Amino acid sequence: MMEELKDEAIIEKVGGRFKLSTLIQKRMVALNAGSRPLVDIQAENKMVIVLEEIKQDKIYLDMSREVKITGDLEGTGQILDDLGAGEL
Repeated sequence: MMEELKDEAIIEKVGGRFKLSTLIQKRMVALNAGSRPLVDIQAENKMVIVLEEIKQDKIYLDMSREVKITGDLEGTGQILDDLGAGEL
């Protein structure tokens, strides 16, 4: 897992180390608050879930540094399918 954080591909995908850490932190807060994972993996560690969501292009950090989910309903934080995550 920690090796993935050092991988330049995931760092470049997000736009830099600072953006990666911000995205991870914000998504971890959402998962801890009850948001459902956007990937279908069995993992006890939420960091593994967040990294997989990033790798599968399920989440990204928008220009205002807010976490957005691919398929967001016009940037409202409401997900198009019923995942129960609601507003991030």
